[in-house]
Amino acid sequence: MYKRRLGKSNLEVSAIGLGCMGMSFGLGPAADKKEMISLIRSAVERGVTFFDTAEVYGPFTNEELVGEALSPIRDQVVIATKFGFKLDPNGRPGWLGLDSRPEHIKQVAKASLKRLRVDAIDLFYQHRVDPNVPIEDVAGAVKDLIREGKVKHFGLSEAAAQTIRRAHAVQPLTAIQSEYSLWWRRPEAEVLPACEELGIGFVPYSPLGKGFLTGKIDEDATFESSDLRSRLPRFAPEARKVNQALVDLLDRIAERKGSTPAQIALAWLLVQKPWIVPIPGTRKLERLDENIGSVKVELTSDDLREIEIALSKITVQGARYPEEMEKMTGR
Repeated sequence: MYKRRLGKSNLEVSAIGLGCMGMSFGLGPAADKKEMISLIRSAVERGVTFFDTAEVYGPFTNEELVGEALSPIRDQVVIATKFGFKLDPNGRPGWLGLDSRPEHIKQVAKASLKRLRVDAIDLFYQHRVDPNVPIEDVAGAVKDLIREGKVKHFGLSEAAAQTIRRAHAVQPLTAIQSEYSLWWRRPEAEVLPACEELGIGFVPYSPLGKGFLTGKIDEDATFESSDLRSRLPRFAPEARKVNQALVDLLDRIAERKGSTPAQIALAWLLVQKPWIVPIPGTRKLERLDENIGSVKVELTSDDLREIEIALSKITVQGARYPEEMEKMTGR
């Protein structure tokens, strides 16, 4: 597995990371814990060193899973987690709003350290920008945690360029995590240029369009009520029917390259910038191997031009989130 450095930081990680959310939360019932521990450890054996979780996934259970899986090989991996939601104290799923008050950030860090079984959190993201707390205060709280040795690197998720600049001025950012893929390219407008200018790495979540870009989800697919995709406008049957044109494009190129649509989608991200590290999630070993295989797929300038021309003629149907969720992004 190739390595990449996140921006100008000294944080080096595998070119493909592993998003662990779906193992416990968001994609229907949680998967079997023993199987997921085995999958995470298999990822390490294959050279994956970058693992992504958050306290809200479960809540709490995903951090516990990641902590248990990686504790025997802690020195070989980088673990990222997140703060910023106000959670039900009884541990029920869902959240009660945003909370990035400095005292809350420090409470979350203490609890996450315990669940992850680590002495320091490698990368600590603000999960969503809290409009009620100045980003300078957030950055200051994380700066304190870094000074205390409880956190190593600071990140933001789904933040706007101006927020990134303000936070970076207080405590240098190592990574920005936002959705980015062939069917969601908004970061290209302002966020990626800001990352390049400031020397910050970029971590695309949902790099396979929450599974759609793999070609395994068609207009007839159904989702359980506990699957987040059941509530996403982009996954409505009529939207999936229109958006199949994007999968057809990936299929054509994959066939020519002897690869898969998922591998083309990931290879496209990898070629955009050398400091971009996608974190596709999966519950299956064969999908893990498929995703890792994308690092060997070479897209030529002609391939990239073909993709760009084809994308210019495809209008992706459906919002990526319901309105109330989208309001929490890009602030």
